[in-house]
Amino acid sequence: MKRLLEAIGRGAREWLQNLGYGTRTFFSLLFATGGMLRRPRLVTDQIHFIGNYSLVIIAVSGLFVGFVLGLQGYYTLNRYGSEQALGLLVALSLTRELGPVVTALLFAGRAGTSLTAEIGLMKAGEQLSAMEMMAVNPMQRVIAPRFWAGVIAMPLLATIFSAVGVLGGYVVGVQMIGVDEGAFWSQMQAGVDVWDDIANGFIKSVVFGFAVTFIALFQGYEAQPTPEGVSRATTRTVVIASLTVLWLDFLLTALMFN
Repeated sequence: MKRLLEAIGRGAREWLQNLGYGTRTFFSLLFATGGMLRRPRLVTDQIHFIGNYSLVIIAVSGLFVGFVLGLQGYYTLNRYGSEQALGLLVALSLTRELGPVVTALLFAGRAGTSLTAEIGLMKAGEQLSAMEMMAVNPMQRVIAPRFWAGVIAMPLLATIFSAVGVLGGYVVGVQMIGVDEGAFWSQMQAGVDVWDDIANGFIKSVVFGFAVTFIALFQGYEAQPTPEGVSRATTRTVVIASLTVLWLDFLLTALMFN
């Protein structure tokens, strides 16, 4: 019993220590944003690296998710004679939930691991320490541009995912199954609200961008400077970011659609 209590106390102490250090790192990152704004090219380059290289997997995944929603939605709505509402079902499913959530999970697996490995290798190669020796703040020069690039890229990728998913649902529902095209689009336009649906999905994607990008950068920044340490940090990025996205999705959904 004593060993169990000691293990619980040790784990709680380490968790609080990591939480405090992560909070301090986050505020240091925010304070470094002012100096970063003098070099906007750093952010645009990272947006291209993070967003453009993730575009293919996001678009293809959105297309196939739209295909599945078109099929499953039609067979479900057909039971109640409401197959004309297929467009509304596909659009609401994508804009409210699947677009931001699936994009964030794919973003964590594609861009998040890349950021963690990049920062971890820079630390292992003592490049961050060399910057400090040259009076260059690595938080301002390296971490902050990647952080804000991820925050900007996430909503754009989620929007593309949802748009391509709607087209996928249209192809399956209208072109393959035969749902009326006018009903497909008119039901969607009448039922999807800009503020209650699209804006809430956009807010979710922004929050997910903050969480996933910071977790990826923090894990890389705190990785042990060894190949094993970098590999463990990359694995932790995927696990922690995915669980955080799912938890935040539940929390935001409860607050938005209460």
